[in-house]
Amino acid sequence: MLVVAAAAAGGLANALAFPGAGWWPLAFVGTPLLLAAMTVTRFRVAVAASAVGGAVFWGTHVFWLTVYLGPAPWLALAGLETMFFVVGAAASWAVWRVLDRSGSAMRTYVFVPVAVAAVWAAREWVTGMWPYGGFGWGKLAYAQSESPFADLAGWTGITGMSFLLALVGAVTVQVIRQRPPLPVRILGPAALLVALALVPAFPLPTTGSLRVGAVQGNSEAGLLAVNQPGRILDDHLLAAAPLLQEDLDLLVLPENAADLNPLERADAAAALDELSRRTSAPVVVGTITETGDDMFNSALVWEAGTGASGQYDKKHPVPFAEYIPDRDFWYPLAPGLFSLIPRDFALGERSNVLELDGVLAGVAICYDIVDDALIRDMIAGGAQLIVAPTNNADFGRTDQSAQQLAIARLRAIETGRSLVNVSTVGVSAMIGPDGRAIDRLAPFAPGAMVNDVPLATATTPAILLGPLVDALLVITGAVLAAGATFRLWRGRARG
Repeated sequence: MLVVAAAAAGGLANALAFPGAGWWPLAFVGTPLLLAAMTVTRFRVAVAASAVGGAVFWGTHVFWLTVYLGPAPWLALAGLETMFFVVGAAASWAVWRVLDRSGSAMRTYVFVPVAVAAVWAAREWVTGMWPYGGFGWGKLAYAQSESPFADLAGWTGITGMSFLLALVGAVTVQVIRQRPPLPVRILGPAALLVALALVPAFPLPTTGSLRVGAVQGNSEAGLLAVNQPGRILDDHLLAAAPLLQEDLDLLVLPENAADLNPLERADAAAALDELSRRTSAPVVVGTITETGDDMFNSALVWEAGTGASGQYDKKHPVPFAEYIPDRDFWYPLAPGLFSLIPRDFALGERSNVLELDGVLAGVAICYDIVDDALIRDMIAGGAQLIVAPTNNADFGRTDQSAQQLAIARLRAIETGRSLVNVSTVGVSAMIGPDGRAIDRLAPFAPGAMVNDVPLATATTPAILLGPLVDALLVITGAVLAAGATFRLWRGRARG
């Protein structure tokens, strides 16, 4: 029971390390507690403790799903992610049992922790990719967006950063288990933490700036909201009023800000024409578009007198929220819930890099921000900054938007690009390539912001080497887990 209670405490501590609580040091308490459950001798105890720890973490971390949609989606997502966590825990248990034999200090304090951390990172990578595009929301790295460790993202990428943080946890567990003298117990993990905290930001040069405005309309833009058609666009036009006298290079409105498709509605097109003309800038605006039988969650580049000069269709719509994958199988299981999504968004195929008067901008619509491949694609496509329009209205006054902003901040550091995160209800912010907040709007209030945003063209090590780091960690974790499991199985078969 003590092991189970410790794992539960670890899950809660890790959940509190993420925004909105944002008590990031707790990750260096919670992660060792979760990993310690994987060192017990009895497999069933390790699995039970890990299941409790994973359930507490995920149940707390994504509780925002219950605000409008009730407990069913929350239980389904938290349950699925807990299952993945248990599989990773079982793999770690096998690795620990096989590798943690009496031996040298190098084996005990380096090799074993590296192996366990690789399994942790591999599990995060897999769950961020599968099924249906995965769910990469709760990666350990995202808890550290406001900590001294955030600069690691520019060197290692998100998976590599999670590996290093899990490594600290595994070293802590090993030091405590081996019971060396007290100074060693404290100084070992502390030295590793200090070394990681002292890693400097990648020195990325900037190449000028762009005068960017962003608007938060504070609209009732949720899935279940009942609005007069055009109300959401009107809210954002009204909130944009303080920017009408500004001479901008770019104006960004959120996902779904144009609830009337300006490609089809002359009144919406005229309103955006006027907004672009008065700000002397192209407007990036979210709307729903259709091509044949397909419907897309899109971002348009709208210019006065020209109309839509560019379009990006969301490549990573959210499964079971924006579309129902394998609808014929899943719909009968929860028809009341899935009837809220009568028509599926299609997966976009257009480039996520748009040209804005000679400047290339990467576009990440809402959930796109968690997709490693999409982020790397936009940088490979020449993006000099990132715009991230989003709609957080479905989650009310919960931690969801703060968690998303934390992800966006680490993406800015990882790519070395300024990032404009603009939401229908907040949190909206402009973030520099070093992760520094340039400007920010209060949530659940209409507002507008304008600033000179740095541009960059250089490539960080995280983007250049990130795929290699990911592959190395995933292959290492998979090989170690498979080898350890096979060795344990063979030993029991012989016994």
